[in-house]
Amino acid sequence: MADEMKGKVAVVTGANAGIGRATAEALAGMGARVLACGRDRARLDAAVADIRRVSGRDAVEPLLADLSSMAEVAGLADAIAEKTDRLDVLINNAGLTIDRRIDTADGYELTFAVNHLAPFLLTTRLLPLLEASAPARVVTVSSAVHARVKAMDVAALADPPSHDWGATYGQSKLCNVLFTRALARRLDGTGVTANCLHPGVIATDFGDDGDLGGLIGAAWRVMKWFMPGPAKGARTSVYLATSPAVADVSGEYFVKCAVARTSRLARDAELGEALWVESERLVAAALGA
Repeated sequence: MADEMKGKVAVVTGANAGIGRATAEALAGMGARVLACGRDRARLDAAVADIRRVSGRDAVEPLLADLSSMAEVAGLADAIAEKTDRLDVLINNAGLTIDRRIDTADGYELTFAVNHLAPFLLTTRLLPLLEASAPARVVTVSSAVHARVKAMDVAALADPPSHDWGATYGQSKLCNVLFTRALARRLDGTGVTANCLHPGVIATDFGDDGDLGGLIGAAWRVMKWFMPGPAKGARTSVYLATSPAVADVSGEYFVKCAVARTSRLARDAELGEALWVESERLVAAALGA
């Protein structure tokens, strides 16, 4: 069995199912100690047990957190720092899509909170640990749908005037790319890289649990019959987390393990900086800072 990641520590969010679980399993199989994060205790414990069994490795540990709550995200960062004195890889994999407006306990639109604010807060809280462990890597799962967004009002992301399922999800994935580029600029010279990716259109439980209803939900369930499985969707995440070929690559967007072109908006550094400032404000407000 390969040991490319022996002695290294990796955090994977959304590790209880789908691409996150496949990613955690692959990293564990390569010898990494994996801190697997999820929001449902029963599902997470079952997933960790399966990952240990399939990978043949015992160094897989569950960490529970609801990423819609900024207080729980901050608590997750603290729990990670208590469990390990090094962090070689952080994979921001968790995400959701939902066909209606739901606000979090912090008062923020749910998709934006989970898909962007959570990885923003978790990553920034863990930067001291990542930098102390350098070389280290931050990998964030985005989506090709980011390119469908033609304009974005940063000030309206947490409380949009209306809810459009496709637009809301697309904007959150655009935020992932903008965040990655802004983070890479800040990490230049630290030995920590930041990249993001489109995993492909993959058959997972993404959008299930009543998140997508009606015709949209029915169409999604039918489409999944013809899609590849989570292991294929995890390939680019695992590549960015482990490959020597990208050890010095930062601030890029990958598709099928290769650098790909993003939308014009995703390359807008000024928009990325505005998003960073607004994200800091929203997180501070949620945490009462």
